[in-house]
Amino acid sequence: MHKTTFYPTLTLTHCKATQNPSMTKQRAQLKILLLQIRDDAETCQEELDEFVRYSHLNAQQFTVLNAFTTPEFDVTCMDGYDALFVGGSSDASVTQPEQYPFVQQVNRLLVYCLEQSIPVFASCFGFQAAIEALGGTVILDVANMEMGTYPLQLTEAASVDVLFHDVPNGFWAVSGHKERALSLPEEAILLAYSELCPYHAFRIADKPFYGFQFHPEIDPADLKVRITRYQKRYLDSEAVLDAILQSLQQTPIANQLIKKFVDRILLGEAKG
Repeated sequence: MHKTTFYPTLTLTHCKATQNPSMTKQRAQLKILLLQIRDDAETCQEELDEFVRYSHLNAQQFTVLNAFTTPEFDVTCMDGYDALFVGGSSDASVTQPEQYPFVQQVNRLLVYCLEQSIPVFASCFGFQAAIEALGGTVILDVANMEMGTYPLQLTEAASVDVLFHDVPNGFWAVSGHKERALSLPEEAILLAYSELCPYHAFRIADKPFYGFQFHPEIDPADLKVRITRYQKRYLDSEAVLDAILQSLQQTPIANQLIKKFVDRILLGEAKG
């Protein structure tokens, strides 16, 4: 088990990466707003720990805004932050905005960040929210649900992308979702896909805006804890859970993407 740490909580309200104010900062000066869409404290804490661990930032550099506890918030919540990170959710769906009114708030914030060229790193639910907010479509597709670790294939565009140019084709990543993108926003550039899911990673052209259907913040140990907790929400039996756990592959390449985002997008370091 990974060590639990507590963080401040906000209770409010070769590609071209667009320049942003973070590029004049040192690493330790960066401030990240993490938008969470989770309804239990234990998983919230785990997700925070995961983003901190794989960003290689300090815990004090993160502030949390949880859409369940603060469903009404303004885009000005981004004031003073260098990037928006958006996590996953086992508690809400972007396909049900009438049941989860904060989905519209999340969408507005993502559009605002895009318009202002504020860097965005959106994972799973965040990916799906970005798809919907920017003009694409997300559907429920239980028949092609992914739950476990999967090899992801890269597109030609990935070979010149600032985050993906040195990622090997067929890299393993944690994925857990029943919804998926049916279409991408017009300005989105597809970077990765899997056998079951045609849209797994994208960036917006000439913007520091990335979406990941998979979970760069989660490794197999994290996933084991998460899907065991949420087994009844996703899986039919203990046997299915055991089969998934036995098949898990290590995901170091996927887990490096968060640090690459910090280094290459927020700090503007050379691609390497």
